[in-house]
Amino acid sequence: MAERRRGTELEGALLDAAWDELLDAGYSRFTLDGVASRAGTSRPVIFRRWPDKEQLMIAALTRAAERHPIPTPDTGSLRGDVLGVLRHINATRAHFVTAMSMQLAAYFRETGTTAADFRNHLYAGRRSSVEMLFDRAVERGEVDPGHITDRMKTLPFDLLRLELLTTNNPLPDAVLEEIVDTLFLPLVLDVSASRTAE
Repeated sequence: MAERRRGTELEGALLDAAWDELLDAGYSRFTLDGVASRAGTSRPVIFRRWPDKEQLMIAALTRAAERHPIPTPDTGSLRGDVLGVLRHINATRAHFVTAMSMQLAAYFRETGTTAADFRNHLYAGRRSSVEMLFDRAVERGEVDPGHITDRMKTLPFDLLRLELLTTNNPLPDAVLEEIVDTLFLPLVLDVSASRTAE
């Protein structure tokens, strides 16, 4: 007879099952019953922890995101730091980005929210890697904080996300460098200062 799971072991198994169910079924067909069946447990066991499928889905996504935290490299230049983050996302999160965009389409329709709203909710209370990279760039004198907007800060990551959704595959490194050198850096700092070593 299998040993009964409890506490964090049970919660982890439920969240893993929820993640797999979301990937396979999408939000429109994501149910507590489906997760319970996949986890080999009952709906009340899940319901005691998460009273509806939205809260369960967010908990599963949070767990999945935390397994691959986004680093905050300190290469000595904004160019190197941003490229480091892009390379990490490209190498470890390409599937996560594309799967979530496709599987959460029904969630956005049902709730009237956007992907940006969802990201803000998912990472609420946590200072983003992007903010830390820009804080260091300001301290080094690379950028003028009065010149930088939030849209400018997220531009390279938004472009990476768009490319991943378009190609459904990780991008060649040359594309990441083009995003940074051709589209991003000219907006935020002098081009002559953007060619620093990574």
